[in-house]
Amino acid sequence: MQICTECTMQGYPCKTLHINPTYSATDIAGKLLEADSKSMRSMSGSRRNSGSSLVSSSSASSNLSHLEEDTWILWGRIVNEWDEWRRKKDKLLKELIRKGIPHHFRAIVWQLLGNATDMPVKNQYSELLKMSSPCEKLIRRDIARTYPEHDFFKGQDSLGQEVLFNVMKAYSLVDREVGYCQGSAFIVGLLLMQMPEEEAFCVFVRLMQEYRLRELFKPSMAELGLCIYQFEYLLQEQLPELNVHFRSQSFHTSMYASSWFLTLFLTFLPLPIATRIFDIFMYEGLEIIFRVGIAILQYNQTDLIQLDMEGMSQHFQKVIPHQFDSCPDKLIFRAYQVKYNPKKMKKLEKEYTTIKNKEMEEQIEIKRLRTENRLLKQRIETLEKESAALADRLIQGQVTRAQEAEENYVIKRELAVVRQQCTTASESLEKAQDTIRELQQHYTEQFVHGLQTKLEQSRLQEAELLGALKEMQDKVLDLEKRSSSLPDETNVAQLQEELKQVKLRELETLRCFRELQDTVTELNQRWQHLTSRGGGHWKESPKKNALNELQDKLMSLRLREAQTQAELKEVKLKNLQLDSQNQIYSKAAGRHEQESAALQERLQNTLSHNKTLQGQLNEMKRKQAESDCKLVCLLVSLIEMEYSVSTTELQI
Repeated sequence: MQICTECTMQGYPCKTLHINPTYSATDIAGKLLEADSKSMRSMSGSRRNSGSSLVSSSSASSNLSHLEEDTWILWGRIVNEWDEWRRKKDKLLKELIRKGIPHHFRAIVWQLLGNATDMPVKNQYSELLKMSSPCEKLIRRDIARTYPEHDFFKGQDSLGQEVLFNVMKAYSLVDREVGYCQGSAFIVGLLLMQMPEEEAFCVFVRLMQEYRLRELFKPSMAELGLCIYQFEYLLQEQLPELNVHFRSQSFHTSMYASSWFLTLFLTFLPLPIATRIFDIFMYEGLEIIFRVGIAILQYNQTDLIQLDMEGMSQHFQKVIPHQFDSCPDKLIFRAYQVKYNPKKMKKLEKEYTTIKNKEMEEQIEIKRLRTENRLLKQRIETLEKESAALADRLIQGQVTRAQEAEENYVIKRELAVVRQQCTTASESLEKAQDTIRELQQHYTEQFVHGLQTKLEQSRLQEAELLGALKEMQDKVLDLEKRSSSLPDETNVAQLQEELKQVKLRELETLRCFRELQDTVTELNQRWQHLTSRGGGHWKESPKKNALNELQDKLMSLRLREAQTQAELKEVKLKNLQLDSQNQIYSKAAGRHEQESAALQERLQNTLSHNKTLQGQLNEMKRKQAESDCKLVCLLVSLIEMEYSVSTTELQI
């Protein structure tokens, strides 16, 4: 066990303190000299108006009373016989700590109270300083704001700031979950005022592990919420009027009490008073923080009730910290007049844990509902996009159907024209047949002379027929192109069959036409031959003239017969062409009707699919409405629960 690092009595070493009998006189003298230098360095300055600065050792030694000498002797015995005092004289030790630990004994007593005299982590300290910490920038930034008016920490790169940085950096490496928190720097700074940095590091590690400080400084600060909850209960129970006033002014407990628990009053009260509170904290834990906080509020209740929120904030900052400068014992005495029930505090801890667990479960449920709601919204957006795409496809299908209906109408109109032409051709054929019969009955020489005119007309008709034949060939080519663009293999086969039939009819027509041309040419030649011989027939005998006349009549009849056959074949050819066109247009109309039926079926399928998607969309909207309703019910239950909790607190 080491001796106190500041074992001086206002400048004189405490020679009555025999901490370890195994030490030699040289070792003890060295320890005392080290304690003297540490005492002069750490206690040379304190907070403004704290009244804690030390006088020189030469002037203080002359004013030392016998009572102080007895106190020093007593604490020397306590330190030497520490284990026995903790076992047999614990109550007396508790009373002595409440009255205050002498300054030069604080370092060793704090180490003994925290059981930090022999910790394995002390051997790691030098190695930790060689490592780098992710919190170094934050620590450097906050060091200048830690005890800025204390001489030990004044000035950039001062010794105090350097050792404070070392301790905070080392702890951030030991406990990476906590890392660094600004409030912890004030606790480490107080330790460094009393002891070297290695001992301060060990004591701070023990404080974090055994005194609930680690839970206070975690990123979630769950322990701070528990302390505020317990403190609010004490405030409501012991100072109900002040509690009602705080609530009416929206002056929440966390606004003034958070720093009390995080810094143990080191940033709120002057350093001598805060050090006295820290003495008791090292022995009793956070209980003294609750007691001192309630005692301060009791002492200032009358003034605080008369102030508004801003006035209370000013009162906490400027008036309360200096009320007990002249007599710290007065605050300690009042603190131990406060009613504090550890069992009730344990019960409050369980209640707070239950409430927080329930809130966490509700938060998880709310998060789950929000996630489900987000997924439902995404599903609805997807369905809306699909519905829009289907609507576009439906509109395009309707446009395509309209175009096909228009094409069908044009084809039907052309078919009607073709049928009318076929009827006209049939009527013309009947008229031609009647004309043939009339010609056969009423043949005259005048009709023979008109054959030349009709021959010329037949040649003109031949030219027109060739043009019509070419037009039909063009139409056949057009039909072949259209059939090649159609995707249906059955339609293509039908068109090919129709094309073959048309070509066969075309060949038959050409053959008949050539035969007709040959017949007409032969008759024409014979007619020319007869006409060339006709001039000399009149000079021959009457018998020859009669024979020639009969031959002429026979020739004319044959010519008329050939002409009639030519006209008949021409009419048949036209009729055949019209029949071919009629069949082509009829089959084309049938194909278009089949395509229209297929499009109608596709339209019905699209409409049914759209109805299905619309039903799914309505179902998703209904589920979203149900989830929103559940969320609203959950929020209402939360509000009712908070109201019931607040009502219960007011009733208590």
